[in-house]
Amino acid sequence: MRTDTPWSALPARDHLLAGVADAAGAPVLDVVVPVYNEEKDLEPCVLRLHDHLARTFPYAFRITVADNASTDRTPEVARRLARTLPGVRSYRLEEKGRGRALRTVWSHSEAPVLAYMDVDLSTDLNALLPLVAPLISGHSDLAIGSRLARSSRVVRGTKREFISRAYNIILRSSLAARFSDAQCGFKAIRREVAQRLLPMVEDTGWFFDTELLVLAERAGLRIHEVPVDWVDDPDSTVHIVRTATEDLKGVWRVGRALAVGALPLDRLARPFGDDPRDRGIGGVPRGLARQLVGFCVVGALSTLFYLALYSLFRLGVGPQLANGGALLVSAVANTSANRRLTFGVRGRGGAVRHQAQGLVVFAIGLALTSGSLAALGAASGSPSHSTELAVLIAANLAATVLRFLLFRAWVFPDRDRDRGGDAPRPSAPRPSAGPDDATHHELRNAR
Repeated sequence: MRTDTPWSALPARDHLLAGVADAAGAPVLDVVVPVYNEEKDLEPCVLRLHDHLARTFPYAFRITVADNASTDRTPEVARRLARTLPGVRSYRLEEKGRGRALRTVWSHSEAPVLAYMDVDLSTDLNALLPLVAPLISGHSDLAIGSRLARSSRVVRGTKREFISRAYNIILRSSLAARFSDAQCGFKAIRREVAQRLLPMVEDTGWFFDTELLVLAERAGLRIHEVPVDWVDDPDSTVHIVRTATEDLKGVWRVGRALAVGALPLDRLARPFGDDPRDRGIGGVPRGLARQLVGFCVVGALSTLFYLALYSLFRLGVGPQLANGGALLVSAVANTSANRRLTFGVRGRGGAVRHQAQGLVVFAIGLALTSGSLAALGAASGSPSHSTELAVLIAANLAATVLRFLLFRAWVFPDRDRDRGGDAPRPSAPRPSAGPDDATHHELRNAR
């Protein structure tokens, strides 16, 4: 694992020019095949994959067999293939875990495009070039094969089909994932993205894929999906119940980390090409248009929340107490929502200070609305509930304009938005242990 992961903005995606990587002695594509006790299937898989790439792939390539602590003849088969086939190398790990194998090999590969596929080659290899082409062209950051796309042709049992679709529903409902197939063993990623993303991924097993995709999607990276033709391997050794349990634990862990803002996803964000959302508007300060839209959405929801609370509190107390209680609760929720969604401040740093400043802004809104209610009471004596609501809406509109200006200039100034609150800039996460010296020597010899 790299220890010098930079935290500056990602560069713009460039089209990889033909012959450049090859002339520098490195392949354009590095396809990793993670294996564990696959002495029977490994050689046919590598021979078929190598033949397909040699016939159809227009760039230099390499196939890396990542042995996950196999106890059968798999390491011997892998070494023989590396000796006899050009562009094939073997990599031995002393610990199991597909995620660990991919993290280790991808972290040490110099190829600009990194991919992996399962050893059973359940996915039709004709999808390989469409998978990596958007990464080579600079269009996308990651690419995945999808068995759940409408145009995919899939042959597998009802049990696996149900589990796959149920898992997809869980990801969409709990992590708001928009990609369609997290567990298809057919994926690719640009190397500069992997260098930033891999240190954030904790899982070393089957949940590795899901965690990688969720973090990439939340960071705003572009994920390209390719419909695939896929035939289930009846001899698969994957333990479905144990894998599903570990996946659910991973969903909980990642969901909790995202909820508290514990991941520095802003380090993966744009600039990435020319994003129209980042273009300036003449005469308007940078980011103002986007913040106005976010603030209006949050404000509208907060107003509905406030009016509902006011109506609820009004059943038991007078208008002033109901107004104060409803404003206090809605103000805390409003500050939290604007902090994250409107002004893009992530993490816990500065949260207490922001809430305190938000309460000052709340006090100004309270003065405006309470003054309006007092004036209404003095003018009409006993106004109807609908009249009270109308006056409060008008007062809140005036308070909203002032609240946005105070939020932008005082509570969430540019310096806080740039550094994500008062939290110090995080250092690169400490990588997990890589291969030992003997493994490094074997890798260098296999190149």
